[in-house]
Amino acid sequence: MTSAQVGGDPAKTSKESVEPEESEEGYERGLGSRQVQMIAIGGAIGVGLFLGAGANIAKAGPSLIFMYALAGVIVFFIMRALGELLLYRPVSGSFAEYSREFLGPFFGYFTGWTYWLMWVVTGMAELTAAAIYVHYWAPGVPQWVTALVFLVILFGLNLISVKVFGELEFWFSMVKVTALIGMIVIGLGVLTFGFSSAGDTAAVSNLWAFDGFFPKGIGSSLMTLQGVMFAYLAVELVGVTAGESENPEKTLPKAINTLPWRIALFYVGALTVILCVVKWTEFAPGVSPFVEAFARIGIPAGAGIVNFVVLTAALSSCNSGMYSTGRMLRTLADNGEAPRIFSKLSTTKTPAFGIAISVAFMGIGVVLNYVVPEKAFGYVMSVATAAGIWTWLMILISHVIYRRGVVAGRLPASSFPAPGGSKCSWVAIAFLLFVTGLIAYDPDSRVCLYVMAGWAAALGIGWTVMKTRNPQVATRT
Repeated sequence: MTSAQVGGDPAKTSKESVEPEESEEGYERGLGSRQVQMIAIGGAIGVGLFLGAGANIAKAGPSLIFMYALAGVIVFFIMRALGELLLYRPVSGSFAEYSREFLGPFFGYFTGWTYWLMWVVTGMAELTAAAIYVHYWAPGVPQWVTALVFLVILFGLNLISVKVFGELEFWFSMVKVTALIGMIVIGLGVLTFGFSSAGDTAAVSNLWAFDGFFPKGIGSSLMTLQGVMFAYLAVELVGVTAGESENPEKTLPKAINTLPWRIALFYVGALTVILCVVKWTEFAPGVSPFVEAFARIGIPAGAGIVNFVVLTAALSSCNSGMYSTGRMLRTLADNGEAPRIFSKLSTTKTPAFGIAISVAFMGIGVVLNYVVPEKAFGYVMSVATAAGIWTWLMILISHVIYRRGVVAGRLPASSFPAPGGSKCSWVAIAFLLFVTGLIAYDPDSRVCLYVMAGWAAALGIGWTVMKTRNPQVATRT
Protein backbone atom coordinates (compact mmCIF):
# COMPACT_ATOMS: atom_id res chain seq x y z
CA MET A 1 0.00 0.00 0.00
CA THR A 2 1.58 3.28 -1.04
CA SER A 3 1.51 6.52 0.88
CA ALA A 4 -0.99 7.81 -1.63
CA GLN A 5 -3.20 4.82 -1.04
CA VAL A 6 -3.06 5.25 2.67
CA GLY A 7 -3.77 8.92 2.66
CA GLY A 8 -1.72 10.96 0.22
CA ASP A 9 0.30 13.68 1.88
CA PRO A 10 1.99 12.16 4.96
CA ALA A 11 1.64 15.45 6.78
CA LYS A 12 -2.10 15.18 6.56
CA THR A 13 -2.39 11.47 7.14
CA SER A 14 -2.19 11.43 10.92
CA LYS A 15 -5.22 13.71 11.08
CA GLU A 16 -7.19 12.21 8.24
CA SER A 17 -6.80 8.65 9.51
CA VAL A 18 -8.44 9.24 12.86
CA GLU A 19 -11.93 9.96 11.56
CA PRO A 20 -14.23 7.65 13.56
CA GLU A 21 -16.83 7.07 10.85
CA GLU A 22 -14.93 4.66 8.60
CA SER A 23 -11.48 3.33 7.80
CA GLU A 24 -9.80 4.34 4.56
CA GLU A 25 -8.96 0.66 4.07
CA GLY A 26 -12.62 -0.38 4.00
CA TYR A 27 -12.72 -1.85 7.50
CA GLU A 28 -15.50 -1.09 9.94
CA ARG A 29 -14.25 1.09 12.79
CA GLY A 30 -15.97 -1.19 15.27
CA LEU A 31 -13.42 -1.27 18.10
CA GLY A 32 -14.22 1.23 20.84
CA SER A 33 -11.88 2.54 23.53
CA ARG A 34 -13.10 -0.06 26.04
CA GLN A 35 -12.25 -2.91 23.67
CA VAL A 36 -8.89 -1.54 22.51
CA GLN A 37 -7.81 -1.08 26.13
CA MET A 38 -8.70 -4.66 27.01
CA ILE A 39 -7.09 -6.03 23.83
CA ALA A 40 -3.91 -4.24 24.88
CA ILE A 41 -4.15 -5.64 28.41
CA GLY A 42 -4.99 -9.12 27.19
CA GLY A 43 -2.06 -9.04 24.79
CA ALA A 44 0.28 -8.84 27.77
CA ILE A 45 -1.27 -11.83 29.52
CA GLY A 46 -1.02 -15.10 27.66
CA VAL A 47 0.01 -18.70 27.68
CA GLY A 48 3.69 -17.75 27.89
CA LEU A 49 3.02 -16.58 31.44
CA PHE A 50 0.41 -19.11 32.48
CA LEU A 51 2.08 -22.25 31.08
CA GLY A 52 5.59 -21.36 29.89
CA ALA A 53 6.57 -19.86 33.25
CA GLY A 54 6.58 -23.35 34.78
CA ALA A 55 9.55 -24.50 32.68
CA ASN A 56 11.33 -21.18 33.14
CA ILE A 57 10.97 -21.30 36.93
CA ALA A 58 12.57 -24.75 36.89
CA LYS A 59 15.49 -23.29 34.89
CA ALA A 60 16.01 -19.99 36.68
CA GLY A 61 14.23 -20.09 40.04
CA PRO A 62 13.20 -16.73 41.53
CA SER A 63 15.53 -14.84 39.18
CA LEU A 64 12.84 -15.29 36.53
CA ILE A 65 11.13 -12.30 38.16
CA PHE A 66 14.10 -10.13 37.21
CA MET A 67 14.12 -11.53 33.66
CA TYR A 68 10.46 -10.57 33.21
CA ALA A 69 11.13 -7.08 34.56
CA LEU A 70 14.16 -6.58 32.28
CA ALA A 71 12.33 -7.84 29.20
CA GLY A 72 9.31 -5.74 30.17
CA VAL A 73 11.39 -2.55 29.99
CA ILE A 74 12.55 -3.50 26.48
CA VAL A 75 8.99 -4.30 25.40
CA PHE A 76 7.90 -0.85 26.59
CA PHE A 77 10.64 0.72 24.45
CA ILE A 78 9.33 -1.27 21.47
CA MET A 79 5.76 -0.18 22.10
CA ARG A 80 6.63 3.49 22.46
CA ALA A 81 8.52 3.31 19.17
CA LEU A 82 5.46 1.67 17.58
CA GLY A 83 3.19 4.25 19.20
CA GLU A 84 5.10 7.12 17.63
CA LEU A 85 4.80 5.48 14.21
CA LEU A 86 1.12 4.70 14.69
CA LEU A 87 0.24 8.32 15.41
CA TYR A 88 2.38 9.43 12.47
CA ARG A 89 0.35 7.14 10.20
CA PRO A 90 -2.26 4.80 11.76
CA VAL A 91 -2.91 1.90 9.41
CA SER A 92 -3.93 -1.73 9.76
CA GLY A 93 -0.95 -4.01 9.13
CA SER A 94 1.25 -1.26 10.52
CA PHE A 95 4.49 -3.24 10.92
CA ALA A 96 4.64 -4.22 7.28
CA GLU A 97 3.64 -0.73 6.15
CA TYR A 98 6.38 1.00 8.17
CA SER A 99 8.98 -1.53 7.03
CA ARG A 100 7.91 -0.87 3.44
CA GLU A 101 8.06 2.91 3.84
CA PHE A 102 11.36 3.19 5.69
CA LEU A 103 13.32 0.10 4.61
CA GLY A 104 11.92 -0.72 1.19
CA PRO A 105 9.32 -2.96 -0.49
CA PHE A 106 11.13 -6.24 0.22
CA PHE A 107 11.20 -5.60 3.96
CA GLY A 108 7.52 -4.74 3.96
CA TYR A 109 6.81 -7.99 2.16
CA PHE A 110 9.10 -10.02 4.44
CA THR A 111 7.77 -8.46 7.65
CA GLY A 112 4.13 -8.91 6.67
CA TRP A 113 4.54 -12.58 5.89
CA THR A 114 6.74 -13.20 8.95
CA TYR A 115 4.20 -11.56 11.26
CA TRP A 116 1.58 -13.79 9.69
CA LEU A 117 3.80 -16.79 10.40
CA MET A 118 4.30 -15.65 13.99
CA TRP A 119 0.57 -15.59 14.66
CA VAL A 120 -0.12 -18.85 12.85
CA VAL A 121 2.54 -20.57 14.94
CA THR A 122 1.39 -18.79 18.11
CA GLY A 123 -2.11 -20.01 17.36
CA MET A 124 -0.70 -23.55 17.27
CA ALA A 125 0.92 -22.96 20.67
CA GLU A 126 -2.29 -21.62 22.15
CA LEU A 127 -4.33 -24.54 20.81
CA THR A 128 -1.75 -26.91 22.30
CA ALA A 129 -1.94 -25.15 25.66
CA ALA A 130 -5.74 -25.16 25.60
CA ALA A 131 -5.71 -28.90 24.95
CA ILE A 132 -3.30 -29.40 27.87
CA TYR A 133 -5.61 -27.43 30.17
CA VAL A 134 -8.68 -29.44 29.16
CA HIS A 135 -6.65 -32.58 29.88
CA TYR A 136 -6.75 -31.46 33.54
CA TRP A 137 -10.50 -32.19 33.64
CA ALA A 138 -10.76 -34.84 30.92
CA PRO A 139 -7.52 -36.84 30.77
CA GLY A 140 -9.13 -39.38 28.47
CA VAL A 141 -9.75 -36.90 25.64
CA PRO A 142 -6.87 -36.77 23.11
CA GLN A 143 -5.14 -33.39 22.84
CA TRP A 144 -5.69 -33.17 19.10
CA VAL A 145 -9.48 -33.52 19.46
CA THR A 146 -9.71 -30.62 21.91
CA ALA A 147 -7.42 -28.47 19.76
CA LEU A 148 -9.56 -29.10 16.68
CA VAL A 149 -12.82 -28.22 18.47
CA PHE A 150 -11.45 -24.90 19.72
CA LEU A 151 -10.01 -24.08 16.31
CA VAL A 152 -13.39 -24.49 14.60
CA ILE A 153 -15.33 -22.50 17.23
CA LEU A 154 -12.98 -19.50 17.20
CA PHE A 155 -12.88 -19.52 13.40
CA GLY A 156 -16.66 -19.20 13.25
CA LEU A 157 -16.71 -16.33 15.72
CA ASN A 158 -14.02 -14.40 13.82
CA LEU A 159 -16.06 -14.46 10.63
CA ILE A 160 -19.04 -12.61 12.11
CA SER A 161 -17.65 -9.08 12.56
CA VAL A 162 -14.87 -7.09 14.18
CA LYS A 163 -17.34 -6.05 16.89
CA VAL A 164 -17.84 -9.69 17.85
CA PHE A 165 -14.06 -10.18 17.94
CA GLY A 166 -13.64 -7.06 20.07
CA GLU A 167 -16.39 -8.04 22.50
CA LEU A 168 -15.12 -11.60 22.81
CA GLU A 169 -11.59 -10.36 23.43
CA PHE A 170 -12.88 -7.84 25.95
CA TRP A 171 -14.46 -10.57 28.08
CA PHE A 172 -11.55 -12.96 27.62
CA SER A 173 -9.23 -10.22 28.88
CA MET A 174 -11.59 -9.30 31.69
CA VAL A 175 -11.49 -12.89 32.96
CA LYS A 176 -7.68 -12.95 32.85
CA VAL A 177 -7.25 -9.59 34.55
CA THR A 178 -9.81 -10.26 37.29
CA ALA A 179 -8.37 -13.70 37.98
CA LEU A 180 -4.76 -12.51 38.14
CA ILE A 181 -5.69 -9.74 40.55
CA GLY A 182 -7.59 -12.30 42.63
CA MET A 183 -4.57 -14.62 42.64
CA ILE A 184 -2.31 -11.82 43.83
CA VAL A 185 -4.73 -10.81 46.59
CA ILE A 186 -5.15 -14.41 47.80
CA GLY A 187 -1.38 -14.96 47.66
CA LEU A 188 -0.77 -11.84 49.70
CA GLY A 189 -3.39 -13.06 52.17
CA VAL A 190 -1.57 -16.38 52.56
CA LEU A 191 1.71 -14.52 53.12
CA THR A 192 0.22 -12.05 55.59
CA PHE A 193 -2.18 -14.21 57.62
CA GLY A 194 -0.78 -17.67 57.02
CA PHE A 195 -4.08 -19.34 56.20
CA SER A 196 -4.40 -22.46 53.98
CA SER A 197 -2.18 -25.52 53.80
CA ALA A 198 0.60 -23.40 52.25
CA GLY A 199 0.53 -20.86 55.07
CA ASP A 200 3.22 -22.54 57.18
CA THR A 201 5.83 -22.47 54.44
CA ALA A 202 4.83 -19.26 52.62
CA ALA A 203 7.41 -16.51 53.14
CA VAL A 204 9.18 -13.77 51.24
CA SER A 205 12.43 -15.55 52.11
CA ASN A 206 11.43 -18.28 49.64
CA LEU A 207 12.84 -15.93 46.99
CA TRP A 208 16.39 -16.55 48.19
CA ALA A 209 16.29 -19.36 50.79
CA PHE A 210 16.79 -22.22 48.32
CA ASP A 211 20.24 -21.72 46.77
CA GLY A 212 19.81 -17.98 46.38
CA PHE A 213 17.98 -15.67 43.97
CA PHE A 214 20.01 -17.09 41.05
CA PRO A 215 20.01 -20.78 42.06
CA LYS A 216 21.14 -22.09 38.66
CA GLY A 217 23.51 -19.22 37.92
CA ILE A 218 23.13 -16.05 35.87
CA GLY A 219 23.80 -17.91 32.63
CA SER A 220 20.87 -20.27 33.17
CA SER A 221 18.66 -17.29 34.04
CA LEU A 222 19.63 -15.49 30.83
CA MET A 223 18.72 -18.58 28.82
CA THR A 224 15.10 -18.14 29.90
CA LEU A 225 14.89 -14.82 28.05
CA GLN A 226 13.71 -16.51 24.87
CA GLY A 227 10.73 -17.97 26.75
CA VAL A 228 10.15 -14.67 28.51
CA MET A 229 10.06 -12.81 25.19
CA PHE A 230 7.54 -15.36 23.91
CA ALA A 231 5.33 -14.45 26.86
CA TYR A 232 5.32 -10.84 25.67
CA LEU A 233 4.39 -11.65 22.06
CA ALA A 234 1.09 -9.98 21.12
CA VAL A 235 1.61 -6.72 22.98
CA GLU A 236 2.09 -5.18 19.53
CA LEU A 237 -1.38 -6.40 18.48
CA VAL A 238 -2.77 -2.99 19.42
CA GLY A 239 -0.98 -1.70 16.31
CA VAL A 240 -2.98 -4.02 14.07
CA THR A 241 -6.21 -2.55 15.49
CA ALA A 242 -5.30 0.94 14.23
CA GLY A 243 -7.36 0.57 11.06
CA GLU A 244 -10.47 -0.49 13.01
CA SER A 245 -10.26 1.72 16.10
CA GLU A 246 -12.89 4.42 16.47
CA ASN A 247 -10.40 7.05 17.60
CA PRO A 248 -6.77 5.85 17.31
CA GLU A 249 -5.40 9.30 18.18
CA LYS A 250 -6.85 8.90 21.66
CA THR A 251 -7.10 5.17 22.33
CA LEU A 252 -3.69 3.96 21.11
CA PRO A 253 -1.48 6.22 23.31
CA LYS A 254 -3.60 5.37 26.33
CA ALA A 255 -3.32 1.64 25.65
CA ILE A 256 0.47 1.83 25.19
CA ASN A 257 1.12 4.04 28.22
CA THR A 258 -0.61 1.56 30.53
CA LEU A 259 1.86 -1.16 29.54
CA PRO A 260 4.39 -0.57 32.39
CA TRP A 261 1.85 -1.08 35.17
CA ARG A 262 0.42 -4.10 33.38
CA ILE A 263 3.86 -5.71 33.26
CA ALA A 264 4.62 -4.72 36.85
CA LEU A 265 1.34 -6.11 38.16
CA PHE A 266 0.54 -9.11 36.00
CA TYR A 267 4.03 -10.47 35.36
CA VAL A 268 6.44 -9.24 38.02
CA GLY A 269 3.83 -8.92 40.75
CA ALA A 270 2.04 -12.20 40.11
CA LEU A 271 5.25 -14.24 39.83
CA THR A 272 6.70 -12.65 42.96
CA VAL A 273 3.64 -13.58 45.00
CA ILE A 274 3.48 -17.12 43.56
CA LEU A 275 7.17 -17.77 44.33
CA CYS A 276 6.77 -16.43 47.85
CA VAL A 277 3.80 -18.69 48.54
CA VAL A 278 5.34 -21.85 47.02
CA LYS A 279 9.09 -22.43 46.86
CA TRP A 280 10.44 -22.52 43.31
CA THR A 281 11.65 -26.12 43.55
CA GLU A 282 8.02 -27.30 43.60
CA PHE A 283 7.33 -26.19 40.03
CA ALA A 284 7.95 -28.28 36.92
CA PRO A 285 7.80 -27.85 33.12
CA GLY A 286 4.46 -28.53 31.45
CA VAL A 287 2.43 -27.51 34.50
CA SER A 288 1.02 -24.01 35.04
CA PRO A 289 2.65 -22.52 38.15
CA PHE A 290 -0.63 -20.77 38.91
CA VAL A 291 -2.61 -24.00 38.88
CA GLU A 292 0.09 -25.70 40.96
CA ALA A 293 0.19 -22.85 43.49
CA PHE A 294 -3.55 -22.92 44.07
CA ALA A 295 -3.49 -26.68 44.38
CA ARG A 296 -0.88 -26.25 47.16
CA ILE A 297 -2.90 -23.53 48.85
CA GLY A 298 -5.78 -25.98 49.04
CA ILE A 299 -8.67 -23.66 48.25
CA PRO A 300 -11.68 -25.84 47.27
CA ALA A 301 -11.94 -25.94 43.47
CA GLY A 302 -9.25 -23.23 43.34
CA ALA A 303 -6.97 -25.14 40.98
CA GLY A 304 -9.91 -25.91 38.70
CA ILE A 305 -10.93 -22.24 38.59
CA VAL A 306 -7.38 -21.18 37.77
CA ASN A 307 -7.23 -23.86 35.08
CA PHE A 308 -10.36 -22.33 33.52
CA VAL A 309 -8.70 -18.93 33.58
CA VAL A 310 -5.54 -20.12 31.86
CA LEU A 311 -7.69 -21.93 29.31
CA THR A 312 -9.41 -18.60 28.65
CA ALA A 313 -6.00 -16.97 28.18
CA ALA A 314 -5.01 -19.52 25.56
CA LEU A 315 -8.27 -19.12 23.65
CA SER A 316 -7.94 -15.33 23.86
CA SER A 317 -4.52 -15.38 22.22
CA CYS A 318 -5.65 -17.81 19.51
CA ASN A 319 -8.64 -15.54 18.85
CA SER A 320 -6.27 -12.59 18.45
CA GLY A 321 -4.12 -14.62 16.09
CA MET A 322 -7.02 -15.29 13.76
CA TYR A 323 -7.88 -11.59 13.80
CA SER A 324 -4.38 -10.35 13.00
CA THR A 325 -3.45 -12.92 10.35
CA GLY A 326 -6.45 -12.07 8.20
CA ARG A 327 -5.63 -8.35 8.35
CA MET A 328 -1.96 -8.90 7.54
CA LEU A 329 -2.77 -11.06 4.52
CA ARG A 330 -5.08 -8.32 3.24
CA THR A 331 -2.32 -5.73 3.60
CA LEU A 332 0.02 -7.99 1.63
CA ALA A 333 -2.60 -8.56 -1.06
CA ASP A 334 -3.24 -4.81 -1.38
CA ASN A 335 0.45 -4.43 -2.19
CA GLY A 336 0.51 -7.25 -4.72
CA GLU A 337 2.53 -9.43 -2.34
CA ALA A 338 -0.16 -12.07 -1.81
CA PRO A 339 -3.00 -13.44 -3.99
CA ARG A 340 -5.54 -10.72 -4.72
CA ILE A 341 -8.38 -12.78 -3.26
CA PHE A 342 -7.01 -11.99 0.22
CA SER A 343 -7.86 -8.31 -0.27
CA LYS A 344 -11.60 -8.95 -0.45
CA LEU A 345 -13.78 -8.16 2.55
CA SER A 346 -16.90 -10.11 3.42
CA THR A 347 -20.30 -8.49 3.87
CA THR A 348 -19.43 -8.11 7.56
CA LYS A 349 -16.23 -6.17 6.68
CA THR A 350 -13.89 -8.99 7.72
CA PRO A 351 -11.09 -10.50 5.56
CA ALA A 352 -12.83 -13.86 5.70
CA PHE A 353 -10.72 -15.71 3.12
CA GLY A 354 -7.46 -14.64 4.77
CA ILE A 355 -8.75 -15.80 8.14
CA ALA A 356 -9.83 -19.14 6.63
CA ILE A 357 -6.43 -19.83 5.08
CA SER A 358 -4.67 -18.86 8.33
CA VAL A 359 -6.90 -21.18 10.32
CA ALA A 360 -6.10 -23.99 7.87
CA PHE A 361 -2.39 -23.54 8.62
CA MET A 362 -3.09 -23.35 12.35
CA GLY A 363 -4.55 -26.79 11.85
CA ILE A 364 -0.96 -28.03 11.58
CA GLY A 365 -0.91 -27.52 15.34
CA VAL A 366 -3.69 -30.10 15.61
CA VAL A 367 -1.49 -32.54 13.69
CA LEU A 368 1.46 -31.82 16.01
CA ASN A 369 -0.77 -32.52 18.99
CA TYR A 370 -1.55 -35.87 17.41
CA VAL A 371 2.03 -36.80 16.45
CA VAL A 372 4.16 -35.29 19.26
CA PRO A 373 1.79 -34.02 21.99
CA GLU A 374 4.56 -33.81 24.60
CA LYS A 375 6.83 -31.62 22.43
CA ALA A 376 4.31 -29.61 20.39
CA PHE A 377 4.32 -26.54 22.67
CA GLY A 378 8.11 -26.22 22.81
CA TYR A 379 8.53 -26.51 19.05
CA VAL A 380 6.00 -23.87 18.11
CA MET A 381 7.02 -21.51 20.94
CA SER A 382 10.60 -21.21 19.68
CA VAL A 383 9.52 -20.53 16.06
CA ALA A 384 6.98 -17.93 17.19
CA THR A 385 9.62 -16.18 19.29
CA ALA A 386 12.06 -15.95 16.37
CA ALA A 387 9.35 -14.53 14.09
CA GLY A 388 8.30 -12.09 16.80
CA ILE A 389 11.85 -10.85 17.29
CA TRP A 390 12.07 -10.07 13.57
CA THR A 391 8.82 -8.08 13.76
CA TRP A 392 10.03 -6.11 16.77
CA LEU A 393 13.38 -5.39 15.09
CA MET A 394 11.56 -4.00 12.05
CA ILE A 395 9.46 -1.75 14.27
CA LEU A 396 12.57 -0.43 16.02
CA ILE A 397 14.65 0.07 12.87
CA SER A 398 11.72 1.79 11.14
CA HIS A 399 11.41 4.07 14.17
CA VAL A 400 15.11 4.98 14.06
CA ILE A 401 14.85 5.91 10.37
CA TYR A 402 11.61 7.81 10.95
CA ARG A 403 13.24 9.86 13.73
CA ARG A 404 16.07 10.78 11.39
CA GLY A 405 13.49 12.00 8.89
CA VAL A 406 11.76 14.11 11.54
CA VAL A 407 15.02 15.65 12.75
CA ALA A 408 15.98 16.45 9.15
CA GLY A 409 12.56 18.05 8.54
CA ARG A 410 11.58 15.57 5.81
CA LEU A 411 8.71 13.99 7.79
CA PRO A 412 6.02 15.42 10.09
CA ALA A 413 6.44 14.85 13.81
CA SER A 414 4.14 12.38 15.52
CA SER A 415 1.76 13.55 18.23
CA PHE A 416 3.03 10.70 20.45
CA PRO A 417 6.86 10.90 20.42
CA ALA A 418 8.88 8.16 22.11
CA PRO A 419 10.85 9.37 25.15
CA GLY A 420 14.53 9.79 24.36
CA GLY A 421 13.95 9.82 20.62
CA SER A 422 15.63 6.81 19.02
CA LYS A 423 18.07 6.09 21.88
CA CYS A 424 15.75 3.59 23.57
CA SER A 425 15.15 1.91 20.22
CA TRP A 426 18.88 1.28 19.85
CA VAL A 427 18.98 -0.27 23.33
CA ALA A 428 16.05 -2.53 22.42
CA ILE A 429 17.71 -3.54 19.12
CA ALA A 430 20.87 -4.59 20.98
CA PHE A 431 18.81 -6.57 23.49
CA LEU A 432 16.87 -8.44 20.79
CA LEU A 433 20.10 -9.34 18.98
CA PHE A 434 21.44 -10.66 22.30
CA VAL A 435 18.36 -12.85 22.76
CA THR A 436 18.80 -14.14 19.20
CA GLY A 437 22.34 -15.13 20.15
CA LEU A 438 20.99 -17.02 23.17
CA ILE A 439 18.57 -18.90 20.92
CA ALA A 440 21.45 -19.86 18.63
CA TYR A 441 23.47 -21.07 21.64
CA ASP A 442 20.69 -23.27 23.02
CA PRO A 443 20.57 -26.62 21.15
CA ASP A 444 16.92 -27.15 22.12
CA SER A 445 15.68 -23.90 20.58
CA ARG A 446 18.27 -23.53 17.81
CA VAL A 447 15.99 -25.46 15.46
CA CYS A 448 13.75 -22.40 15.14
CA LEU A 449 16.60 -20.51 13.43
CA TYR A 450 16.84 -23.31 10.86
CA VAL A 451 13.09 -22.99 10.33
CA MET A 452 13.44 -19.23 9.92
CA ALA A 453 16.32 -19.70 7.45
CA GLY A 454 14.09 -21.97 5.38
CA TRP A 455 11.27 -19.43 5.69
CA ALA A 456 13.56 -16.63 4.51
CA ALA A 457 14.68 -18.72 1.53
CA ALA A 458 11.06 -19.44 0.58
CA LEU A 459 10.14 -15.75 0.83
CA GLY A 460 13.21 -14.82 -1.20
CA ILE A 461 12.12 -17.18 -3.99
CA GLY A 462 8.59 -15.79 -3.79
CA TRP A 463 9.90 -12.23 -4.06
CA THR A 464 11.96 -13.10 -7.13
CA VAL A 465 8.95 -14.67 -8.83
CA MET A 466 6.74 -11.68 -7.99
CA LYS A 467 9.27 -9.20 -9.37
CA THR A 468 9.43 -11.18 -12.60
CA ARG A 469 5.65 -11.15 -13.00
CA ASN A 470 5.05 -7.63 -11.70
CA PRO A 471 8.17 -5.37 -11.56
CA GLN A 472 6.11 -2.61 -9.91
CA VAL A 473 6.06 -4.62 -6.67
CA ALA A 474 9.73 -3.80 -6.09
CA THR A 475 9.22 -0.06 -6.64
CA ARG A 476 6.31 0.53 -4.25
CA THR A 477 6.98 2.53 -1.09
